[in-house]
Amino acid sequence: MTVILPRPADGAPQVFPTPRHTLAGMAFPGFPHDAADFYAELELDNSTGFWQANRERYEAGVRGPMTALLEGLEDEFGPGRVFRPNRDLRFSADKSPYKTHQGGYVSTGSRTGWYAEVSADGFRLGGGCYQMDAPTLAAYREAVAGPRGATLERVVAELRGAGWEVGGDQLKTAPRGWSRDHERIDLLRHRTISALRWIEDADIVTTPALLDEVRTGWREVRPLLDWLRPVVQG
Repeated sequence: MTVILPRPADGAPQVFPTPRHTLAGMAFPGFPHDAADFYAELELDNSTGFWQANRERYEAGVRGPMTALLEGLEDEFGPGRVFRPNRDLRFSADKSPYKTHQGGYVSTGSRTGWYAEVSADGFRLGGGCYQMDAPTLAAYREAVAGPRGATLERVVAELRGAGWEVGGDQLKTAPRGWSRDHERIDLLRHRTISALRWIEDADIVTTPALLDEVRTGWREVRPLLDWLRPVVQG
């Protein structure tokens, strides 16, 4: 799904004139329309030259607001981090130097946390578990198959019923040692698991109201994180 941030009536891009460092510690102002424009242009010209020429746009319209958003949520969810814009190219055939989205993250454990992201497509939020090594994955599957698995089934069903997309990296078949007919085979196939959704009302993204929207959404995802945390902490 694509959600394009609307532009002002006069068609001119809205850009925050305030540099990033002055946004820190201030109330979240919303993301400007230029945040989506910046990433749309970066998708067309993902080069060091474009980045250097537009770095102030990124700082003022992307990184600054994301920093302010996370600071506005810190009282309830804890301190967050804004991901670096550079891609890790070491093991990638795609040598584009920059990510085409800006993520923000609040950790709830070694592998779990809440997530927020702005890009040319709009804004999405959610949370879950982003990585499981072999021992952690084994512990997760044992928990899914055991009595606690019924709770995860209920949590996932409630999230989907509320409009969340519950997904992640999944095997196409049953994991080794597990039957394809297992009653929770869909959950057992997961190698990562998360709940994500887009902000449907794009006008909210450009206003301070986005902070409360994210706060409400992260509260809805909390039961998934609460289930995952003791399982994947090892």
